This record gives sequence, structure tokens and C-alpha cells, in this order.
Amino acid sequence: MRFKLGCSLAYEVKAPTTFIFNVEVAKLQSLDIARESLTLAPDLARRVYVTPDLKNRYLGVNVQPGPFSLEYNAEVDLAVVRADPATIAETPVSELPLDILPFLLPSRFVSSDRLAAFAQAEFGGLPKGHQRVNAICNWIHDNIAYRRGSSDGETTADESLLMRAGVCRDFAHLGAAFCRGLGIPARFVSCYAYGLVPSDFHAVFEAYLDGRWWLFDATRQAHLDGLVRIGIGRDAAEIAFSTPYGEMQPTGMEIRIDRADGGPEPMERTVDAISTEEPAPHAGAA
Repeated sequence: MRFKLGCSLAYEVKAPTTFIFNVEVAKLQSLDIARESLTLAPDLARRVYVTPDLKNRYLGVNVQPGPFSLEYNAEVDLAVVRADPATIAETPVSELPLDILPFLLPSRFVSSDRLAAFAQAEFGGLPKGHQRVNAICNWIHDNIAYRRGSSDGETTADESLLMRAGVCRDFAHLGAAFCRGLGIPARFVSCYAYGLVPSDFHAVFEAYLDGRWWLFDATRQAHLDGLVRIGIGRDAAEIAFSTPYGEMQPTGMEIRIDRADGGPEPMERTVDAISTEEPAPHAGAA
């Protein structure tokens, strides 16, 4: 499937500020970037970095006081892998590749250590595999209210559970926390999300099952096979779309994604498990 996507961000910079952006689509085998452009106004010197493992793309720019804006546009072809959820089992911790250990441990916003007992009590008795992670998503969807303004950039997964409310960021943190509490590696994913209304940067999570990372969205607000990945991290702190160091004021933001191939509306068949990352050899694997 081909998508046209992008974002426009605007700021009023009050004092010299360094921005670190993560808005470009990730450099994945499943994502063929047909064309893309990133424009800064004013046009300033850029520093770029692509993480060798996760393929996150970071852009750093130093901005002087005054108006500043970024516009990113891309056209990409997204390939997805579908499977029957009933065929996807969990990988025992004793057999997990050691390079994914960070996604099994607690992190700043994924307080899996605090939620492990709850996760075991609520989900520990369910059949292991993709269907158990999907049951976690169903529980979050049914028990946590999606409410804008109910959380902020400091809200942790255990706080979201206590408040019983949050936004996509909180749903993803909570899903990852429950998984890690059960011994299932899970990681936070930021993306452009086809079908999300209103369009915005979206957050979901992936769980490592049967040698592959599988996508999950507890908000149920976007199509799993229409998620175009931007970044992957232990939690939201590592892949914020904009991290400013200085004094500035956001003045505008627009996120967009549309089909570009004129094909039929696919979109995720709920009976399928969806992955957009090919399995690869892991460090320490036999």
C-alpha cells in the first residue's frame, strides 16, 4: 500500500533553542520511501543520526529567536505480514535473544515492575501467545477511558491504570507494561496512522512473539496495516516527535496521511495478526 504523509510544525522561539526532531519515517525494509522532503524555515544547518539497530531518524537543529517551522512530506510503500493469531506463541524468557533485554525491563514510563502482580492476576491464566496480548488490548480498551487532557508528558503506566483514563501514549505504555510484567518483551512505537480521526502522531506498541515483533493498538482507533512507523523506543521519552532545549512556544501543528495508490480500502482484518518488520538474526542467537 502506498501512502502520502507528513507533518507541519511551527514555533515562536524566544531564546536560542536546540530542537531534536523524530518525524521522518523509519529506515525499514518494509518501508520503501518513493520520495520525501524536509524543509526548515529559516533553512539552518542540520545534524542527522539514524540509530543502527532500530532505524530511528533524528534531526538536530539550533534555532535563534524568531519564527521557526518544519515541514516534512513523504510518499512510501508499506509492506505488511499477516498471520493467524492462533499460530503465534510466546517465546520463553530462557530463549529470548539477549539484545532485546531492554524491552523486557521497566523504563521511565513503562512501570512494569509495579504492574507485574496486577498483570499476573488479570492475564496470567490466559493461553499464552498473540491472543493473550490481544486480550490485554481488549481489557485496556474496555477499562481505560480515552480522554484528551487526562494525562501529560510525565504520566506513567501505573498512574494511567489508577486514573483509568489516558490517550494513545498512555494506552501504549500500559499495554507494554502488562506485557513486560508477564515476561513478554514490548516496545513503544510512534507512527503516522491511516484511519485515525483527527489525524495526529499516534502511539502503539509491539510485542515480541515467535521471533517477530507484532503490532498492537489498544485504542482501536487506527488500522494496524496502515501504521507507518516513525520511531521505536522503550517508551515515549526516547522518540518524542520534538524535544526542545530552550525557550519556545509551539504555534501550529498538522499531521497528515492519505492513500496514494487509489487502491481499495484494505485495511486491517481484525482476525489477522499484523507485523511490519522482518525477523532478523539477533545478537547472541544460536
